[in-house]
Amino acid sequence: MDLAPSRRDVGISYDCYQDHRYRRPRRAPRRRRRARPDLAAGDQVRRRRSAAAAGRHASGRGGGGGGRQGRHIFVFQRGNTTGPAYGAAAAQLLEFGPDGRFLREIGHNLYAWSFAHAVRIDPAGNIWAADKGSDMVIRFNPAGRVTLVLGRKSEAADEGAHPLEHPKPPLPAVDGLFRQVTDMTWDSQGNTYISDGYINSRVAKIAPDGRWLTSWGAYGSAPGQFNTLHSIAADAHDRIYVADRGNRRIQVFDTEGRLQKIITIDVPFPADAPPAIGPRPGPNATGTMAAGAPWAICITPPAAGRQYLYVSDAWPGRIYKLDLDGKVLGWLGGSGKQLGQFGWIHEMACPSENELYVAELLNWRLQKLTLHP
Repeated sequence: MDLAPSRRDVGISYDCYQDHRYRRPRRAPRRRRRARPDLAAGDQVRRRRSAAAAGRHASGRGGGGGGRQGRHIFVFQRGNTTGPAYGAAAAQLLEFGPDGRFLREIGHNLYAWSFAHAVRIDPAGNIWAADKGSDMVIRFNPAGRVTLVLGRKSEAADEGAHPLEHPKPPLPAVDGLFRQVTDMTWDSQGNTYISDGYINSRVAKIAPDGRWLTSWGAYGSAPGQFNTLHSIAADAHDRIYVADRGNRRIQVFDTEGRLQKIITIDVPFPADAPPAIGPRPGPNATGTMAAGAPWAICITPPAAGRQYLYVSDAWPGRIYKLDLDGKVLGWLGGSGKQLGQFGWIHEMACPSENELYVAELLNWRLQKLTLHP
Protein backbone atom coordinates (compact mmCIF):
# COMPACT_ATOMS: atom_id res chain seq x y z
CA MET A 1 0.00 0.00 0.00
CA ASP A 2 1.09 3.53 -0.70
CA LEU A 3 0.69 5.36 2.59
CA ALA A 4 0.70 8.74 0.91
CA PRO A 5 -1.13 11.46 2.85
CA SER A 6 -3.72 11.77 0.11
CA ARG A 7 -4.62 8.09 0.23
CA ARG A 8 -5.89 6.99 3.62
CA ASP A 9 -7.14 3.47 4.46
CA VAL A 10 -6.79 2.25 0.87
CA GLY A 11 -5.69 -1.32 0.27
CA ILE A 12 -5.88 -2.47 3.88
CA SER A 13 -7.52 -5.58 5.30
CA TYR A 14 -8.89 -5.38 8.83
CA ASP A 15 -9.39 -8.24 11.26
CA CYS A 16 -10.88 -7.49 14.66
CA TYR A 17 -10.64 -9.56 17.85
CA GLN A 18 -13.20 -8.28 20.33
CA ASP A 19 -15.55 -9.42 23.06
CA HIS A 20 -16.87 -8.28 26.41
CA ARG A 21 -16.40 -11.42 28.48
CA TYR A 22 -13.62 -13.86 29.21
CA ARG A 23 -14.70 -17.50 29.10
CA ARG A 24 -12.54 -20.42 30.06
CA PRO A 25 -12.57 -23.25 27.50
CA ARG A 26 -14.51 -26.34 28.52
CA ARG A 27 -12.46 -29.27 29.71
CA ALA A 28 -14.33 -31.71 27.47
CA PRO A 29 -16.06 -29.83 24.67
CA ARG A 30 -18.80 -31.68 22.91
CA ARG A 31 -17.82 -30.42 19.52
CA ARG A 32 -14.46 -29.27 18.22
CA ARG A 33 -14.67 -26.04 16.24
CA ARG A 34 -12.79 -25.80 12.99
CA ALA A 35 -10.14 -23.17 12.64
CA ARG A 36 -11.42 -20.15 10.77
CA PRO A 37 -9.91 -19.34 7.38
CA ASP A 38 -8.19 -16.04 6.79
CA LEU A 39 -10.63 -13.18 7.15
CA ALA A 40 -11.70 -10.92 4.36
CA ALA A 41 -11.52 -7.16 4.72
CA GLY A 42 -14.22 -5.84 7.01
CA ASP A 43 -14.87 -9.07 8.92
CA GLN A 44 -15.00 -8.97 12.70
CA VAL A 45 -14.27 -11.88 14.98
CA ARG A 46 -15.72 -11.99 18.49
CA ARG A 47 -13.00 -13.23 20.81
CA ARG A 48 -12.36 -13.73 24.49
CA ARG A 49 -11.86 -10.44 26.25
CA SER A 50 -11.19 -7.00 25.01
CA ALA A 51 -7.69 -5.79 24.26
CA ALA A 52 -8.01 -2.82 26.56
CA ALA A 53 -4.32 -2.40 27.31
CA ALA A 54 -2.36 -4.74 25.18
CA GLY A 55 0.12 -5.49 22.46
CA ARG A 56 0.73 -8.25 19.98
CA HIS A 57 3.88 -10.34 20.10
CA ALA A 58 6.98 -8.77 18.71
CA SER A 59 10.44 -8.29 20.09
CA GLY A 60 11.14 -4.68 20.87
CA ARG A 61 13.98 -4.71 18.35
CA GLY A 62 11.82 -6.29 15.68
CA GLY A 63 13.60 -9.63 15.69
CA GLY A 64 10.64 -11.60 16.98
CA GLY A 65 10.34 -14.25 19.65
CA GLY A 66 11.18 -17.89 19.21
CA GLY A 67 9.12 -21.06 19.07
CA ARG A 68 5.37 -20.86 18.94
CA GLN A 69 5.47 -17.31 20.28
CA GLY A 70 6.57 -16.35 16.76
CA ARG A 71 3.00 -16.60 15.43
CA HIS A 72 0.88 -16.09 18.51
CA ILE A 73 -0.84 -13.02 19.91
CA PHE A 74 -0.34 -11.92 23.50
CA VAL A 75 -2.77 -9.50 25.14
CA PHE A 76 -2.18 -7.81 28.50
CA GLN A 77 -5.55 -6.27 29.22
CA ARG A 78 -7.41 -4.51 31.99
CA GLY A 79 -10.12 -7.08 32.47
CA ASN A 80 -10.60 -9.68 35.19
CA THR A 81 -11.08 -6.81 37.63
CA THR A 82 -11.38 -7.71 41.30
CA GLY A 83 -12.11 -5.49 44.27
CA PRO A 84 -14.05 -2.23 44.57
CA ALA A 85 -15.43 -0.29 41.64
CA TYR A 86 -12.59 2.25 42.00
CA GLY A 87 -9.00 1.29 42.65
CA ALA A 88 -9.52 -2.37 41.78
CA ALA A 89 -6.84 -4.62 40.27
CA ALA A 90 -7.21 -4.78 36.50
CA ALA A 91 -4.70 -7.00 34.73
CA GLN A 92 -4.87 -10.27 32.81
CA LEU A 93 -2.35 -11.80 30.38
CA LEU A 94 -3.89 -13.88 27.59
CA GLU A 95 -2.48 -15.81 24.64
CA PHE A 96 -4.28 -16.35 21.31
CA GLY A 97 -3.47 -18.30 18.18
CA PRO A 98 -2.84 -16.62 14.81
CA ASP A 99 -6.57 -16.87 13.97
CA GLY A 100 -7.62 -15.21 17.23
CA ARG A 101 -8.55 -18.47 18.98
CA PHE A 102 -8.06 -18.24 22.78
CA LEU A 103 -5.32 -20.59 24.04
CA ARG A 104 -4.51 -19.85 27.67
CA GLU A 105 -4.21 -17.35 30.50
CA ILE A 106 -0.68 -16.74 31.79
CA GLY A 107 0.01 -15.84 35.42
CA HIS A 108 -3.51 -16.25 36.75
CA ASN A 109 -3.92 -14.17 39.94
CA LEU A 110 -0.22 -13.26 39.91
CA TYR A 111 0.86 -11.10 42.86
CA ALA A 112 2.28 -8.50 40.45
CA TRP A 113 -0.99 -7.95 38.61
CA SER A 114 -2.54 -4.58 39.31
CA PHE A 115 -2.97 -2.35 36.22
CA ALA A 116 -1.87 -3.75 32.85
CA HIS A 117 0.27 -1.59 30.60
CA ALA A 118 2.39 -3.51 28.04
CA VAL A 119 3.41 -7.00 26.94
CA ARG A 120 6.41 -7.86 24.74
CA ILE A 121 8.20 -11.01 23.58
CA ASP A 122 12.00 -10.92 23.66
CA PRO A 123 14.24 -12.48 20.97
CA ALA A 124 14.54 -15.68 23.05
CA GLY A 125 10.77 -16.16 23.18
CA ASN A 126 10.26 -15.05 26.78
CA ILE A 127 7.08 -13.14 27.62
CA TRP A 128 7.49 -9.81 29.45
CA ALA A 129 4.75 -7.77 31.11
CA ALA A 130 4.97 -4.24 32.50
CA ASP A 131 2.39 -3.49 35.17
CA LYS A 132 1.91 0.22 35.80
CA GLY A 133 -0.12 -0.33 38.96
CA SER A 134 2.30 -2.60 40.85
CA ASP A 135 5.47 -0.93 39.46
CA MET A 136 6.78 -4.32 38.40
CA VAL A 137 8.14 -6.00 35.27
CA ILE A 138 7.75 -9.78 35.07
CA ARG A 139 9.44 -12.22 32.69
CA PHE A 140 7.81 -15.58 31.89
CA ASN A 141 9.43 -18.39 29.96
CA PRO A 142 7.51 -19.77 26.94
CA ALA A 143 5.82 -22.30 29.24
CA GLY A 144 4.34 -19.43 31.25
CA ARG A 145 6.47 -19.76 34.40
CA VAL A 146 7.91 -16.68 36.12
CA THR A 147 11.70 -16.51 35.59
CA LEU A 148 12.54 -12.91 36.54
CA VAL A 149 10.97 -10.28 38.80
CA LEU A 150 11.95 -6.61 38.54
CA GLY A 151 10.71 -3.85 40.82
CA ARG A 152 8.54 -4.16 43.92
CA LYS A 153 4.92 -3.30 44.60
CA SER A 154 3.64 -1.47 47.65
CA GLU A 155 2.63 -4.04 50.24
CA ALA A 156 -0.96 -4.23 51.41
CA ALA A 157 0.30 -4.04 55.01
CA ASP A 158 2.28 -0.82 54.43
CA GLU A 159 1.08 2.07 56.56
CA GLY A 160 -0.92 4.47 54.42
CA ALA A 161 -0.69 2.25 51.31
CA HIS A 162 -2.25 4.15 48.41
CA PRO A 163 -1.65 4.82 44.71
CA LEU A 164 1.49 6.77 43.84
CA GLU A 165 1.26 10.54 43.73
CA HIS A 166 2.60 12.72 40.92
CA PRO A 167 4.62 15.54 42.46
CA LYS A 168 6.23 17.98 40.03
CA PRO A 169 9.13 17.63 39.87
CA PRO A 170 9.06 13.93 40.82
CA LEU A 171 10.85 12.63 43.87
CA PRO A 172 14.36 11.25 43.19
CA ALA A 173 14.34 7.86 41.48
CA VAL A 174 15.74 4.81 43.28
CA ASP A 175 17.75 2.11 41.50
CA GLY A 176 15.84 -1.15 41.24
CA LEU A 177 12.44 0.43 41.84
CA PHE A 178 9.95 1.68 39.25
CA ARG A 179 7.17 4.19 39.52
CA GLN A 180 4.42 3.57 36.99
CA VAL A 181 6.52 1.58 34.55
CA THR A 182 5.28 1.36 30.94
CA ASP A 183 7.25 -0.79 28.45
CA MET A 184 10.47 -2.68 27.62
CA THR A 185 12.78 -3.56 24.70
CA TRP A 186 16.13 -5.34 24.13
CA ASP A 187 19.45 -4.82 22.39
CA SER A 188 21.49 -7.40 20.50
CA GLN A 189 23.45 -8.29 23.67
CA GLY A 190 20.31 -9.26 25.58
CA ASN A 191 20.16 -6.15 27.77
CA THR A 192 16.67 -4.91 28.64
CA TYR A 193 15.65 -1.25 28.44
CA ILE A 194 12.61 -0.27 30.50
CA SER A 195 10.64 2.96 30.15
CA ASP A 196 9.93 4.18 33.67
CA GLY A 197 7.56 5.87 32.94
CA TYR A 198 4.82 8.18 34.26
CA ILE A 199 6.67 9.40 37.37
CA ASN A 200 10.37 8.47 37.35
CA SER A 201 10.91 9.85 33.82
CA ARG A 202 13.91 7.68 32.94
CA VAL A 203 15.12 4.66 30.98
CA ALA A 204 16.49 1.77 33.05
CA LYS A 205 19.06 -0.67 31.60
CA ILE A 206 19.04 -4.23 32.97
CA ALA A 207 21.65 -6.93 32.27
CA PRO A 208 20.59 -10.33 30.88
CA ASP A 209 21.00 -11.84 34.36
CA GLY A 210 18.70 -9.22 35.92
CA ARG A 211 21.38 -6.90 37.36
CA TRP A 212 20.57 -3.19 37.36
CA LEU A 213 23.22 -1.57 35.14
CA THR A 214 22.29 2.09 34.83
CA SER A 215 19.54 4.55 34.05
CA TRP A 216 19.29 7.91 32.33
CA GLY A 217 16.84 10.77 32.07
CA ALA A 218 14.87 13.08 34.34
CA TYR A 219 11.60 14.96 34.25
CA GLY A 220 11.54 17.95 31.92
CA SER A 221 11.39 19.11 28.33
CA ALA A 222 15.09 19.62 27.52
CA PRO A 223 16.85 17.13 25.22
CA GLY A 224 17.40 13.91 27.15
CA GLN A 225 14.62 14.69 29.61
CA PHE A 226 11.16 13.10 29.54
CA ASN A 227 7.52 13.78 30.26
CA THR A 228 5.75 10.39 30.28
CA LEU A 229 7.85 7.72 28.58
CA HIS A 230 4.95 5.68 27.20
CA SER A 231 6.57 3.22 24.78
CA ILE A 232 10.06 2.05 23.82
CA ALA A 233 11.67 0.09 20.96
CA ALA A 234 15.13 -0.74 19.58
CA ASP A 235 16.40 -1.14 16.02
CA ALA A 236 18.91 -3.61 14.60
CA HIS A 237 21.76 -1.17 15.31
CA ASP A 238 20.92 -1.04 19.03
CA ARG A 239 19.49 2.45 18.94
CA ILE A 240 16.84 2.94 21.62
CA TYR A 241 13.68 4.84 20.59
CA VAL A 242 11.68 6.37 23.44
CA ALA A 243 8.14 7.69 22.95
CA ASP A 244 8.33 10.88 25.02
CA ARG A 245 4.57 11.42 24.86
CA GLY A 246 4.15 14.48 27.01
CA ASN A 247 6.85 16.31 25.04
CA ARG A 248 5.37 15.20 21.68
CA ARG A 249 8.56 13.62 20.40
CA ILE A 250 10.58 10.43 20.03
CA GLN A 251 14.09 10.56 21.45
CA VAL A 252 16.73 8.16 20.13
CA PHE A 253 19.70 7.07 22.25
CA ASP A 254 22.64 4.71 22.06
CA THR A 255 22.90 1.90 24.60
CA GLU A 256 24.74 4.16 27.09
CA GLY A 257 22.04 6.81 27.07
CA ARG A 258 23.73 9.29 24.76
CA LEU A 259 21.17 11.22 22.74
CA GLN A 260 21.46 10.57 18.99
CA LYS A 261 18.46 12.40 17.52
CA ILE A 262 14.97 13.72 18.22
CA ILE A 263 12.05 12.84 15.92
CA THR A 264 8.81 14.82 15.75
CA ILE A 265 5.79 14.18 13.54
CA ASP A 266 4.85 17.47 11.90
CA VAL A 267 2.33 16.75 9.16
CA PRO A 268 -0.97 18.42 8.24
CA PHE A 269 -4.08 17.25 10.07
CA PRO A 270 -7.72 18.19 9.54
CA ALA A 271 -8.81 20.81 12.04
CA ASP A 272 -12.26 19.21 12.25
CA ALA A 273 -10.95 15.68 12.91
CA PRO A 274 -13.22 14.10 15.55
CA PRO A 275 -11.67 13.12 18.88
CA ALA A 276 -12.08 9.55 20.12
CA ILE A 277 -13.62 10.94 23.31
CA GLY A 278 -13.87 14.31 25.02
CA PRO A 279 -13.33 17.76 23.51
CA ARG A 280 -11.37 18.26 20.31
CA PRO A 281 -7.82 19.49 21.02
CA GLY A 282 -7.11 22.99 19.78
CA PRO A 283 -4.69 23.80 16.96
CA ASN A 284 -1.98 24.74 19.46
CA ALA A 285 -2.50 21.79 21.80
CA THR A 286 0.59 20.38 23.47
CA GLY A 287 1.34 17.24 25.43
CA THR A 288 -0.47 13.92 25.43
CA MET A 289 -3.43 14.89 23.23
CA ALA A 290 -1.47 16.92 20.68
CA ALA A 291 -1.42 15.67 17.09
CA GLY A 292 1.66 13.50 16.61
CA ALA A 293 2.28 12.89 20.33
CA PRO A 294 3.57 9.27 20.37
CA TRP A 295 1.46 6.87 22.41
CA ALA A 296 2.78 3.61 20.92
CA ILE A 297 5.77 2.78 18.73
CA CYS A 298 7.13 -0.35 17.09
CA ILE A 299 9.97 -1.12 14.66
CA THR A 300 9.77 -3.74 11.93
CA PRO A 301 12.35 -6.55 11.64
CA PRO A 302 15.14 -5.92 9.13
CA ALA A 303 14.08 -6.73 5.56
CA ALA A 304 16.39 -6.06 2.62
CA GLY A 305 18.50 -4.04 5.04
CA ARG A 306 15.66 -1.68 5.96
CA GLN A 307 13.47 -1.14 9.00
CA TYR A 308 10.48 1.12 9.56
CA LEU A 309 9.11 2.89 12.60
CA TYR A 310 5.35 2.95 13.20
CA VAL A 311 3.92 5.54 15.59
CA SER A 312 0.37 6.17 16.83
CA ASP A 313 -1.26 9.24 18.37
CA ALA A 314 -4.55 9.71 20.25
CA TRP A 315 -5.73 12.62 18.11
CA PRO A 316 -6.41 12.68 15.24
CA GLY A 317 -5.98 8.98 15.98
CA ARG A 318 -3.64 7.96 13.19
CA ILE A 319 -0.79 5.53 12.59
CA TYR A 320 2.31 7.03 10.95
CA LYS A 321 4.97 5.18 9.00
CA LEU A 322 8.50 6.62 9.25
CA ASP A 323 11.94 5.59 8.16
CA LEU A 324 14.54 5.40 10.90
CA ASP A 325 15.84 8.86 10.02
CA GLY A 326 12.48 10.21 11.15
CA LYS A 327 11.02 11.03 7.74
CA VAL A 328 7.24 10.53 7.65
CA LEU A 329 6.40 8.27 4.69
CA GLY A 330 2.64 8.34 5.17
CA TRP A 331 -0.20 7.69 7.56
CA LEU A 332 -3.57 5.97 7.89
CA GLY A 333 -6.65 5.84 10.09
CA GLY A 334 -8.41 8.31 12.34
CA SER A 335 -10.50 8.32 15.51
CA GLY A 336 -13.69 6.26 15.49
CA LYS A 337 -15.34 2.95 16.25
CA GLN A 338 -15.33 1.23 12.84
CA LEU A 339 -12.70 -1.06 11.37
CA GLY A 340 -9.68 0.98 10.37
CA GLN A 341 -10.58 3.64 12.92
CA PHE A 342 -9.05 3.81 16.36
CA GLY A 343 -9.87 4.74 19.95
CA TRP A 344 -6.58 5.62 21.64
CA ILE A 345 -4.05 3.09 20.35
CA HIS A 346 -2.20 1.95 23.47
CA GLU A 347 0.16 -0.68 22.07
CA MET A 348 1.30 -1.79 18.61
CA ALA A 349 3.38 -4.57 17.14
CA CYS A 350 4.72 -4.74 13.60
CA PRO A 351 6.19 -8.18 12.83
CA SER A 352 6.63 -7.07 9.19
CA GLU A 353 6.43 -3.89 7.17
CA ASN A 354 2.89 -4.64 6.01
CA GLU A 355 1.44 -6.34 9.10
CA LEU A 356 0.35 -4.38 12.16
CA TYR A 357 -1.40 -5.41 15.38
CA VAL A 358 -3.09 -2.49 17.09
CA ALA A 359 -4.57 -2.56 20.61
CA GLU A 360 -7.10 0.14 21.50
CA LEU A 361 -7.91 1.48 24.93
CA LEU A 362 -11.37 2.90 24.28
CA ASN A 363 -12.76 0.34 21.82
CA TRP A 364 -11.75 -2.75 23.83
CA ARG A 365 -10.31 -4.57 20.84
CA LEU A 366 -7.25 -5.63 18.92
CA GLN A 367 -7.16 -4.96 15.17
CA LYS A 368 -4.90 -6.67 12.70
CA LEU A 369 -4.03 -4.44 9.74
CA THR A 370 -2.68 -5.98 6.56
CA LEU A 371 -1.24 -3.39 4.18
CA HIS A 372 -1.28 -4.19 0.46
CA PRO A 373 1.55 -2.34 -1.34
